[in-house]
Amino acid sequence: MEAPLRKETTEITATDDDRQRIDPQRLKRLFHRMVDIYSPTGKEEELADYVRGYLKRKGLPVSLQEVDENRHNVLVVPPDTDIQIALVGHLDTVSAYELEEYGYSEEGDIITGLGTADMKGGCAAMMEAYLTLWRAGQTRLPVALCLVVGEEEEGDGAAQLVKEYHFPWVIIGEPTNLVPCLSHYGYAEIQVSTQGKRVHASLAGAASNAVQALLNVLLRISRHIQRKRPDLGLNIRDLYSSQSGFASPDYCEAWLDLHLPPSAPMGEIVTEVEEIFAKEKKRHQAVEGECRIATMIGGYELPEKGPVVNALKSIFNERAWEWSPRAFKSHSDANQLWAAGIKTLLFGPGSIEYAHAPQEAVAFQQVIWAAEVYKDLMLRIGSLHP
Repeated sequence: MEAPLRKETTEITATDDDRQRIDPQRLKRLFHRMVDIYSPTGKEEELADYVRGYLKRKGLPVSLQEVDENRHNVLVVPPDTDIQIALVGHLDTVSAYELEEYGYSEEGDIITGLGTADMKGGCAAMMEAYLTLWRAGQTRLPVALCLVVGEEEEGDGAAQLVKEYHFPWVIIGEPTNLVPCLSHYGYAEIQVSTQGKRVHASLAGAASNAVQALLNVLLRISRHIQRKRPDLGLNIRDLYSSQSGFASPDYCEAWLDLHLPPSAPMGEIVTEVEEIFAKEKKRHQAVEGECRIATMIGGYELPEKGPVVNALKSIFNERAWEWSPRAFKSHSDANQLWAAGIKTLLFGPGSIEYAHAPQEAVAFQQVIWAAEVYKDLMLRIGSLHP
């Protein structure tokens, strides 16, 4: 794993006192426990219960927000406080699939395990920052802590959050390698399927073969995007055909993920995919098919101004860190929050390159720095809204 981008100049700002310092050992213990609790989307109950109990034992006003019968968001929203910003993270991870080892492992500064980068490192850093200031007597800061479920699939935790709460600002601890992301890619999820004729394998022909037809569609879509839309991200996944034995399958489907830059014309691009599918369907008249847009969420660009952005800039200046915002290229809860009218930026430890990978990892020093930045940001926002 590459070294962290950020180089620290001074770990404690001039406004810190001993009680307001991040406790790295406490943070590491929390992080360790969170990574060791397996929490794929839909099965976050054990981790949510642990996080709730941890925060409650520390004296924070923690509550649960029901998402469905067995799943809950974990919230700290101080009563009688005009909340200006929420620290938001997601507790769920992707499934372990065929990983034999997915728990916490440590080698030097590098911590490996499912969810370390995406995004239990960010969640642990936010919890430590909030706990540090709460125990130092900063109980009236206009800041909420929201740890949600379901981000890796449908984002139902974030959807439930915005039904009941509206915060002016949110910072999400997704893995940005400690680079601020003020803009966000859009996302489209498309299902393409073909229906052909089941015949003996020795009699199969391309004209009625559902698999052949779908492969042609995928190839043409991929070539079109490479030539005409090279700034897009295309992922082809979950390619499936009906079980046929020694025969030509009569059904085939695949799912496409499109990640689009914030200003990309999503409507045009989705229409282009549909047109390619329609042309291929004409070419294979013996094959039926469908192109279905399952998800379409627009990207956004946050102006480089406002109290939260300015506060974050000042923290970067104090640390002599380069201020170079970029767009977050993956899908995240930020899209939903922005659509709900919440100004949302992303900043967290770890790199998206290691998320969902067999050797997912994060540098623990980045987790510490993230906690310090969250803490400093809370103090600055608090000073603007005493």
